[in-house]
Amino acid sequence: MSKKIAIVGGGIIGLAVAYKLSMLKSVGSVTVYEKEKNVGQHQSGRNSGVLHCGLYYKPGSLKSLLSVQGIREMISFCQEYDIPHDICGKVVVATTDQEEKSLETLAGRGDKNGLQGLKYLSSDELKQREPYVKAKKALLVPEEGIVDYKKVMLKLVDLIKENGGRILTDTKIEKIQTSNANEVVINTGNQEETYDYLISCAGLYSDHSYKKLTHETSPLKIIPFRGEYLMFKPEMNHMVNHLVYPVPDAKYPFLGVHFTRLMGGEREVGPNAVFAFKREGYNTFSFSSKEAFESLTYKGLLKFFKNNFVFSMGELKSSVASSAFIAKAKKMIPEVNADMFVKGNAGVRAQAISPSGELIMDFNIIRKDRQVHVLNAPSPGATASLAIASYIIDQYLKELK
Repeated sequence: MSKKIAIVGGGIIGLAVAYKLSMLKSVGSVTVYEKEKNVGQHQSGRNSGVLHCGLYYKPGSLKSLLSVQGIREMISFCQEYDIPHDICGKVVVATTDQEEKSLETLAGRGDKNGLQGLKYLSSDELKQREPYVKAKKALLVPEEGIVDYKKVMLKLVDLIKENGGRILTDTKIEKIQTSNANEVVINTGNQEETYDYLISCAGLYSDHSYKKLTHETSPLKIIPFRGEYLMFKPEMNHMVNHLVYPVPDAKYPFLGVHFTRLMGGEREVGPNAVFAFKREGYNTFSFSSKEAFESLTYKGLLKFFKNNFVFSMGELKSSVASSAFIAKAKKMIPEVNADMFVKGNAGVRAQAISPSGELIMDFNIIRKDRQVHVLNAPSPGATASLAIASYIIDQYLKELK
């Protein structure tokens, strides 16, 4: 008998899961529940559109496996459906002796993860590619690129509908009536509906969704970190040709302030990583007393702040003082200054933190009876979305195949 499946969350991972499920013969119907009026309104639609190929992630981790698979599948998807993308390559820049050593470690990771064509650039090669960038050492990552993820999501919506699926926007699941080894009965306030399986891809609210849907406390806690960008004025776009990244601090999953060319031709620099007082708070003054209290009374976040005080204060300073933000960018392109920029976009990253104050680096997915929960899927979640969807089906929904 064909199965009915509910997906909670219309971001790129939820849509990818729905799309992959809608192609299975054993699945009769797929319904995506999205609380906003349109899909992809939060992390999926507020990132910088970079295709990450697996340079940074620990070999053997889910991130390393699924980012390498994911970028290749995403590129094939974009090619098949004429979605704008550009495999323009990325340069990772070391500006100190310590960063030079770390860059060599990164290159080794990339090699172990199966990346192709990694190459250290000579001074002349770097100047030809990015004339304004200054570096002690620079690594070219040719497989990385940029894409319009909003158009990817719109195509996924079309394909889901073509396969008989439903996308219910402006629809929030209020409660679970029944959840056991046989079925999941959901209530949206207006009606009840019974499903054979439910997959939650709730992003910034993944821990809340887990508690609401399973009636158990989530094993992971999501803490929101806002990432802010500056945008180059159009006449300054010549300062950056493609993608330019610093060597990140291996202690953190944040990749540092970097330069990005967007699919529309704009150039931006960012993001920082500032604790947000609201999970979907995209400006400095966004505030939710309930969510702020929840985060600031969580012992894991307090331990993180205590153990990473200098980092946290540095990110905060870059949010309130543009000079501190631009100083990070100057490490790679010394000529940049405040007059070259206007205020850009901002996004909020859903970052899981353990009770001991450790940032959860890897993807985290668990199953409870007939429910599957994606609890942690930050960057490169968008790049890896199609691969994550296949992984969920292969590992957590084997009976459907």
